[in-house]
Amino acid sequence: MADDEEIILSELSDDELVLQMHDDLYDGLKEEIEEGVNILIARNWTPYDTLTKALVAGMTIVGADFRDGILFVPEVLLAANAMKGGMAILKPLLIATGAPRMGKMVIGTVKGDIHDIGKNLVGMMMEGAGFEVKDLGINNSVEKYLAAIESEKPDILGMSALLTTTMPYMKVVIDTLKEKGMREDYIVLVGGAPLNEEFSKAIGADAYCRDAAVAVETAKAYMLRKHNRATA
Repeated sequence: MADDEEIILSELSDDELVLQMHDDLYDGLKEEIEEGVNILIARNWTPYDTLTKALVAGMTIVGADFRDGILFVPEVLLAANAMKGGMAILKPLLIATGAPRMGKMVIGTVKGDIHDIGKNLVGMMMEGAGFEVKDLGINNSVEKYLAAIESEKPDILGMSALLTTTMPYMKVVIDTLKEKGMREDYIVLVGGAPLNEEFSKAIGADAYCRDAAVAVETAKAYMLRKHNRATA
C-alpha cells in the first residue's frame, strides 16, 4: 500500500484491524491504538480478547525485537506509551467484567539509587503483558517495600539497582522477608546493569532479569508454575 494512502481503521475487518494495531503499537502510535480499541469494543469484542489479541500480542513482538537488539529503549517506551493509551480504555471494562489477569507486581528501585529508566520500562512491559503493576519509584527502603507488599498483596516483588553500591540492599530486603517468614509468599525478581545471575542467586532472589523483555518472560513462567501448583 502506498504511504500516502490513508488507512481507515474502521473499514478493516477484525483480523486486519488486529494486525494493523500490532503495527501501530510497534510504531508507538497512541491515538491509532486508542481508536482501534474503541472499534473492537464497539464490535462486541470482550475487553479481555481486545487486551490479549490486539495489545499483549503486539507488545510481545515489541519485546522480542527489543531482546534481539532490533528495537531500542526510546522505541519501546513509545510502544509502551501507546499500549498505555489502549489500557486506559480497557482497564475499567476489564475490572467490570472480572477478566483474568496474569498477576500483580510491586516494583521499585532500592534505597540509595535514583535510576529509573530500566525499572519504568519493566513496569510498562509488564502492564503490556497483562500484569497489574504498582511502581514505588526510586530510593525504596525495606519499610517501603514491606508496606507495599502488605497493602498491594502482589505475586511478584521486583527490585532494581544501577549502582554497585546499592546492589547489596536487595539482600537486606530479601533477608527481612525471610526473617518475617514471608519470603516464600513472593516471586522476587531483580535487575539492573551491574547485576548478574550469580549475584541474584547469592542474595536469594528467584531470578535475575537482564532486561524488560526477559523480566516479562520470567514473570509469566513463574506465574504459570504458581497457578499449576495451586491447581495441583
